[in-house]
Formats: sequence, structure tokens, C-alpha cells
Amino acid sequence: MPFLFEDEPPRGVKLPVLPGIDRIVARNQSVMTYLGTNTYLIDGPGGLTVLDPGPDDDRHVADILREAAGKVARIVLTHTHSDHLGAAAKLQAATGAKTHGFRTSARPGFHPDVPLDDGDEVAGLIALHTPGHAADHLSFEYQAAGTGKILFSGDHVMSWSSSIVSPPDGDMVAYYKSLELLLGRDETLYLPGHGPVLPAPRDLVLELLEHRQKREASILEALTAKDWTVAELAEHLYAKTDFRLKIAAQRNVLAHLLKLEHEGRVVQFGDPGWPEGLAEPQDDDLPPEDETSVTSRQFQVMQRDGMRRFAPTAR
Repeated sequence: MPFLFEDEPPRGVKLPVLPGIDRIVARNQSVMTYLGTNTYLIDGPGGLTVLDPGPDDDRHVADILREAAGKVARIVLTHTHSDHLGAAAKLQAATGAKTHGFRTSARPGFHPDVPLDDGDEVAGLIALHTPGHAADHLSFEYQAAGTGKILFSGDHVMSWSSSIVSPPDGDMVAYYKSLELLLGRDETLYLPGHGPVLPAPRDLVLELLEHRQKREASILEALTAKDWTVAELAEHLYAKTDFRLKIAAQRNVLAHLLKLEHEGRVVQFGDPGWPEGLAEPQDDDLPPEDETSVTSRQFQVMQRDGMRRFAPTAR
């Protein structure tokens, strides 16, 4: 796929993107976040909108406050994964700005001050519910001065990589539908949650959908030969050595298998069940940002999901 790359950007300062739109790149660079989360500063008549305040990092919060120069009017979230939501509480405490996000938060304990639904507008941003990567994921249509209609695409479509779809918060059925939804739209640029501006975005959206369809076909082909656990199948299909990428591969394979099960094309058997007393991982980001941040709870969940076994409905 024609992914885009960029040199490491200056840290701690706002970088011009389009007229009235700047970004500050957080210092959370990793194999999962590229060079860091993009925090966008959108200047408008009603004050400054901070879109995706980024990770819980005091330096990043200080950067936003300095570059915003006292103009923060509102905080808007594409979704509640920690690398996008983490700084919200400290930024809100410093500014008094209200948070805006999808009406049903996927993060226990967090509820946006202003819940948004599909089609709602805030400061010129029109919410578009695009679940798949996250159940509460919103993209935002925006009329940019001198550019026309653009889309803040969050982590649903990024210029540098495909997105992880990690159940239960991530859902491959929803991901397909959200990609198909974008194919019917006409934004000229995407501003993603990580990486540079994406021109001609529909070309990449189509390739992302085709990539998932090919991956699904390879999973079905593998299942014609024998039954597989999620971990075995991910190892068979992906050549990943990095710990986090191995986990990401397993999560994507599981999401594909659950989609195929939903469609009646595969069956799951020998379900090992959730470890006693362990809730489903709705309040943990999977995969974790790095190997050292894996909690025992996450490890149990990953072990459990890796042992789930699937077979085609018929051979």
C-alpha cells in the first residue's frame, strides 16, 4: 500500500498544516504510534478547538497550553484510546474547556461533557461515526479555508499504516462498513491521528479494504487445511518479530475470525473461557504501547484469546 512517511518533526511546537489548523506531535513515538499522536489546534470564531489532546504526558500538556496561548475553548476526541484521551483531564483542569466525544464512551469512567452522535456539529466539525478500530471512534468533516472539505480521520484511516482492530472494542464488521462509508464521500484530504496529511484519501481507503479482504481470504484458505488457534494462525500469516506487532497480528486475526463467525463462515470451538474474575478488556488498550507496560490482566486476556480455536463451517 502507498503509505506515507515523514522526517521526525520538531517537538513541543505547533506545526502548520492548513490555514487555521496546526498540529503538535506528542512524544509517544513507538511501533504502534509512528512518530507520535497528532494533536490538532483548530482556530475558529468561537476560539481554539483541541482535537485529540494526546497521551498523559505533562510536557505535551504544557506544549499545548503554551502554543494555544490561552485560547482553548473546547476539547474534541476522535476516540478514547489512551494515546488520544490521556492528556484530556489535565488539559481540562488547566483550561476549563469541556470535552466532546461519542455519546457512548468505550473507556469506563470517562464520559464526555458534550456527547456527540453521528451528524452532530461542534465548532464547524461534523461528527461521522466510524467504528471498527474503536467502538466510539468519530471522524470529523471540516471545511478548511482555501482547501475545501477535509476529514480528521483519527486512527480509522492513517497515512503511515493500517489500523489495528482489537476485539471487543475493535470490530471487523464495523471496520469494513466504516471504510465502505468513506468510499462514498468526497473529502480531498485526511488529517489522521498519526502521520502526515493524506492526499487522494479514497485511493488508500480502497486499498485498505482490499487488503482486509485478501487477509480474510488467506485465513479461510488456511482453515481449509486444518483448524487453528488464533496464535497459531497469526504466526502462520504474519512474519512479525517485535513483541507489540505480534500482539497486533493476533488481535487482527481474532477480529477477522469473529467477523467470519458472525457471517456463519467459521465456527469457534473449545472456547477456553475467561479467567475467573476477569472482565473483558474494555478498559485496556490492546496491544500495549510497549512490552514493559503489559499488565498481568492484559497478559491473561492475550493468552486466553490466543487459545481460541476456529474451523470453517464446512470443508
